[in-house]
Amino acid sequence: MPPAVLSVRVSPDERRLLEAAAANARTSLSDFVRRKAIDAAEADSLERRVVTIAAGDWDRFEAWVDVPAKDVPALQTLAGRKPVWQD
Repeated sequence: MPPAVLSVRVSPDERRLLEAAAANARTSLSDFVRRKAIDAAEADSLERRVVTIAAGDWDRFEAWVDVPAKDVPALQTLAGRKPVWQD
């Protein structure tokens, strides 16, 4: 699938700021704006606090939540180590 065009309106001051930032990053204005927009979208997605579960999947979700936690010896070992910043 070929790339799609996304049009964004910015003020002249905003454009100058974006152009300066793109120049500092040694990239084109288009690549700079695309990369920063994708970074922001990824961050927003990772910070999402509300998860929607379809009604038909609710019983499976509750069954999954009720499964007892597994012992993971490597994690127990890691949790018992002194953090490197405390050495």
